Order: sequence, then C-alpha cells, then structure tokens
Amino acid sequence: MIRFSTAGESHGQGILAIIEGIPAGLNINTEDIDVDLARRQKGFGRGQRMKIETDHVTIISGVRHARTLGSPITVYINNRDWDNWKSVMSPISVDLDGKCLLKPRPGHADLAGLTKYGVNDFRDILERASARETAARVAVGSVCRELLKEFGINIYSYVEQIGSVSAKVSSIPKDRIQHEAEMSFMRCPDKIASKKMIQIIKKAMLKGDTLGGKIKVVAENVPIGLGSHTQWDMKLDGRLAQSLMSIQAVKAVEFGMGANFAGVFGSDAHDEIFYSQKKSFYRKTNRAGGTEGGITNGEDIEISCTMKPIPSLVRPLRSVNLCSKKPEKAEAVRSDACAVPACGVVAEASVAFELAKAIKEKFGGDCLEDMKNNFHSYLERIKRI
Repeated sequence: MIRFSTAGESHGQGILAIIEGIPAGLNINTEDIDVDLARRQKGFGRGQRMKIETDHVTIISGVRHARTLGSPITVYINNRDWDNWKSVMSPISVDLDGKCLLKPRPGHADLAGLTKYGVNDFRDILERASARETAARVAVGSVCRELLKEFGINIYSYVEQIGSVSAKVSSIPKDRIQHEAEMSFMRCPDKIASKKMIQIIKKAMLKGDTLGGKIKVVAENVPIGLGSHTQWDMKLDGRLAQSLMSIQAVKAVEFGMGANFAGVFGSDAHDEIFYSQKKSFYRKTNRAGGTEGGITNGEDIEISCTMKPIPSLVRPLRSVNLCSKKPEKAEAVRSDACAVPACGVVAEASVAFELAKAIKEKFGGDCLEDMKNNFHSYLERIKRI
C-alpha cells in the first residue's frame, strides 16, 4: 500500500512528508518536484507569503542516485519565513508577553480547534490548519506522478470559475486545454475569462475581501478496473472525494456531470457503451466522470472541486474575544485574496496519490519492473474479453 503523512507548521522551521510503498527502481529527482512546488505558488491573488518563500525540496531518505529504494521516502521543504517567527513558534518555552490570538476567524478552524484541543491561543490551531501544509502534499503528489507516468497516466487541472466569472472551455480543443492552462496566469485555458478573473480579484483586493471558485482535474489514460465495488471504502471515487475534500477550503467535489445529474432523465445521464476491434469497449460521452460502481471504466477521470473564499480577511468579519466574551472583529491574518489556481495543483497531487495507491493495490510488486509486468499481463487479458 502507498500511504503518506505530513508534519510541520505554517511558520515553523519547515514542512515534511514521509511516503511509504513507492516501489524500488523509480527515477526521482528534486528538480521535477520543485517544478510542481513552483506551480503551487503561482496565480494572481496570491499573498505576500509567496514573495518570501521559494519552495525547494530536499530528499532525506528513500532515494539513492535518483532512484527509489523501496523504503520510506522523506521529503523536506524549508520555511524561509522561519527567521521572522523563531520566537513565536519556538519549540522551547519563551515569554510571548501576552501576544495571543483571541479573536477567531469565521470559516477557519480557529474556534472549533481551540475548543477541541483545550488551548488558549488559536495560533496552536491555525499553524497546522494552514494551507501551507499543502506544499508537502504537492511534493508527495509529484513523486506519485512519476510512478503514474510509467503506466501512461497524465494528470492536469484548470480553473473553471472565479467568483461570478466562468470559463468557456467547451470551445477549446481537448488536446490544447492543458497547455493553455499552464500558459495562463490564472491557470485558465479561456483567455477572455482569465482576464475577467484577474479584474474581479483586483476588485476583491481593493475591498479587503477574498474570492473562491471551481477547478477541474483530469486524469487521462487511466486503465479500466482500478478501485472496487466490493466494499464501501474500496470505491475509488469515494477515496478520491475524501482526499480532495481534505484540501483546505474545498467544500464540494463532483464527478462528471456532478450536481447536474439532479436535473436530467436517466436517458440523458448515462454513458452508452460501444465496441470496436480497435478501441474495444468505449463511450462517446463521459457523464460519469470516469468511474462506475467505484471502479474506473476506462474513460478519463474528470472531477470538479469548489473552493470557498479564504476566511482570512483584511477587513475581518465579526467575532467574539475569547477572554472578554465581547464582540470584536476577527483577527486580521496575512492571506491570499484568491488561491483557486494553486488549489488546482494541490488537487492534482491528491488525485495522483489516490491513483498511485490504486495502481499499487491492483498490480502489486516491490519493484517497478514487477508492477509493469503485472500491468502488461492485465492489459493482455482484458483484450480477450
């Protein structure tokens, strides 16, 4: 099984992840991981933190001479901003002179986390709840992407909507969407919509406000048969949804037609099945988004994720002081005006992890060669169906 865990606080010394289950013999280099980390930091609307941090990964274990060993891989990303927070985030006791955060932000984990863990300063909560943690997830996803490439799987994302501005992607050739998205400052393949998105973010910034939106993640060339219908926790769409919903500020996940299924008849909801000797079984539509019964059906996996506006506001909402219990404005904490383009990169990483996990479960093997041999045998078998 492939699994990972992360550790570290937003303004601590750094963020790290430990990845287990990656087979031996996979080529890994830090330059490729750094590319994805840089993609996570881009997009109009990002805050001052992105000007401070230039993320670079250090591989501490599990890789030798750019090849995985089959043992746990540890990746570490240093926080350059640590120098400014050594006292506030010191692991040893220091006098903070009463500088505690006492006015929780609506929409954040501040109050619920403080209540749950019995602390009296919600910095103890926000440091770990922060989306800075997603840097580690992107590093994990980058390693998983390298494994998926060995099986011909490609993952990309693009921004569908920011605030009230929606992209028109249907008119863009499918083989151009990924390229156009990567060339866009908003990671949106629709150039006209991209300009409008920047303008609406500028308006939000002038008001001290934030904006959310919607991104789409696509996984191409995913083989039929990943995941299982036999138990609820083995359904791949369920696992993908859980992973994506765990991304900070993501509030909805939809596969294929998603919420639009509610407004159509069954005859317009499902993907009819066809057969040819060249393609074998195939569909002319992909309303299901690539899964049926919790199992991949051979079509591209298509998932939309909705991200709420970031709850840290320059002009904060009403809250209550935890000590006095009197009404006050919530803490004004440095944040982005819009991080939807970055959310797409994190979502790619989440999808990459779940697909890599499913690939390992399906084809096994402690080394990459064994996995690929099992994969090719499987492809030969399903050709005979």
